Amino acid sequence: MLIIAGIVLTSFILTADHHNYWGAFDDSSQYLSTPVLTIDQQLAKKLAIIFPINKNTDMQFYRNTWLREYLYPVCDWREPGCKIVCNKESTYHTLDEKTFCFSKEMKNFSDKEFFIKLDDDAFVDRDYVFELMRKHSGSKKPVYISDHTRFNDPANKDSLHEVLYGNGKFYMFNYNLVKCLDTDFKYEHRPRNEDAVFGGMVRSGCGEKNVEFVQENDDKIWHKEYKNKNKHIDLAYIKNH
Repeated sequence: MLIIAGIVLTSFILTADHHNYWGAFDDSSQYLSTPVLTIDQQLAKKLAIIFPINKNTDMQFYRNTWLREYLYPVCDWREPGCKIVCNKESTYHTLDEKTFCFSKEMKNFSDKEFFIKLDDDAFVDRDYVFELMRKHSGSKKPVYISDHTRFNDPANKDSLHEVLYGNGKFYMFNYNLVKCLDTDFKYEHRPRNEDAVFGGMVRSGCGEKNVEFVQENDDKIWHKEYKNKNKHIDLAYIKNH
């Protein structure tokens, strides 16, 4: 009997994999091999950094920072790496037109929840950005994060005068704000500060009373120069304008 039992047990073991006898039990290894995304990783998939560039922009620098995976360069003409192309030569005096260009394109990015408009002579702390994303993710309201101020423009009294807008070095906002932007916003006297024009699109399309304006933490954002501990970097060595 022992001999017969041994033969049966040996046969069972040898054929178990073939017949998947063990399938009745959970194979935990398949779960171990599938990485679980952290909250930050999930949020990261929903971030786009809108990055207007020109011939002096050092893309090598930014592509070697944490910003790399999220950069959406805004270019005048199509070239490698460009995510948004305006097909028009831009200058310092036509940056308001470039702002209309990327604002219209952002409406197509419904897979993103957060956007940052960042100047090419600015830098922002990664942990701070993800802190803001965690705090405002899922908000039902349009969210607009920056250092806001009122624009003084009596010549455009009915459109841009007294509009509340964010500092151009950095402003962050959610897709709810993008959806209500008035990208057909009109003003008579041009050119005008491009960031004030973005604020005009917000006021005209979203209504300031409907927007959650959030004050940025300037200690986490660097403009024109980066200074921290043993680092001092000129972010605007070649002046763009």
